Amino acid sequence: MFYTYVIKSETIGQYYIGSCSDIDSRLKQHNRGQTKTTKYKGPYKLVYKEEFVSKSEALKREKQIKSYKGGRAFKKLIASPSSSLV
Repeated sequence: MFYTYVIKSETIGQYYIGSCSDIDSRLKQHNRGQTKTTKYKGPYKLVYKEEFVSKSEALKREKQIKSYKGGRAFKKLIASPSSSLV
């Protein structure tokens, strides 16, 4: 399985959108500062995830979410009670 996810920095409130095959391991990498784009901005909390069968589907969804990051659609996505909130 592959995942598209949204994490939020608990220190600065910034969101990061990504995709991976092992969400638990990936979140640990973010929190350990092992990811260049999120280093020194953690700790991070997983706020949203979606599951996909293929990597290409997860990457496509990641790109779609990034296209409306910060906008009304993004806020609706992470606030929706029917979303895959953790």
